[in-house]
Amino acid sequence: MLKGVSLSVPKGGITALLGGNGAGKTTTLKAISNLLRSERGEVTKGAIIYRGTRVQDLVPSELVRKGVIQVMEGRHCFEHLTVEENLLTGAYTRTASKADIAADLELVYSYFPRLKDRRRSQAGYTSGGEQQMVAIGRALMSRPETILLDEPSMGLAPQLVEQIFQIVKSLNEEEGYTFLLAEQNTNVALRFAHYGYILENGRVVMDGPAAELRENPDVKEFYLGMSEEGRKSFRDVRSYRRRKRWLS
Repeated sequence: MLKGVSLSVPKGGITALLGGNGAGKTTTLKAISNLLRSERGEVTKGAIIYRGTRVQDLVPSELVRKGVIQVMEGRHCFEHLTVEENLLTGAYTRTASKADIAADLELVYSYFPRLKDRRRSQAGYTSGGEQQMVAIGRALMSRPETILLDEPSMGLAPQLVEQIFQIVKSLNEEEGYTFLLAEQNTNVALRFAHYGYILENGRVVMDGPAAELRENPDVKEFYLGMSEEGRKSFRDVRSYRRRKRWLS
């Protein structure tokens, strides 16, 4: 359950939504993308505004046409379809020419060359990292302006996590995509994001420029596992009292 979550996602930026498991990150993304109703949830107070227009009453496909798409947690792919067929499903909401869609497909392959190599392979037989690339590439095929990216690092080796985030950074800087990403890996997220919000129990307890959050003592100690004495386990972190103060 979310309690008065208020956040702003600047156009052309990377905004991180941080917090542990169960903090409310995925629920926040689903509230924005209007996928909560599929789980019998709803926004009971407040409003979700995109480019000056209230959008919370739109069905998800209408929101995609307006330029907002969510990449779900868990790298959801159509396992029986090839990589390329999966990518092409991302363009189903568009009324574009074959030439335009082909050009967009080549753009996706330019950022994910591994997918071009595997384009004839069944998605279900690709690696976790490749499936995450497919999920992001499929979203790009809808020609979005804003991408809601849910836990892109989950289950991936550190090298692949770095690769995925570098691609997100390139898409942001070179193509102008706006990202709102939910991520438990606070360390990597704050290295690539411009601004961050930290959630606890469905509430925003801290926010600020990513560079400032990285240097904040509470964030360092509780979320990055660091203190002046060095790395510590979450069990031993003394910031619990400070965290409780944030929530009071």
